[in-house]
Amino acid sequence: MADLLNLVKQAAVDAVKASNPVALMTGTVIKDSPLEVKVDQRFTLTAAFLILPQSMQRKEIIIDGTVYVISDGVQVNDNVLLLRVQGGQKYILLDRW
Repeated sequence: MADLLNLVKQAAVDAVKASNPVALMTGTVIKDSPLEVKVDQRFTLTAAFLILPQSMQRKEIIIDGTVYVISDGVQVNDNVLLLRVQGGQKYILLDRW
């Protein structure tokens, strides 16, 4: 009976590993338009694979014809924190430093 229980536990652990749950990764912005991020010197993510929240986008406001930048957004050489969505098809850009 204990062997069956251990077998079921191991099957559950293997199923979670196979499903590629979310994971944190770091990367560097190598191009800002269109956005590209190099991840750990292994691969490059293009804009099609990235989800860029509004908090990470450039924001401008125009007052009396003058453009003021509220937030720069991500720029080339920024180090970024990425969250890999389950399955590894999309990456959410969480923050930069």
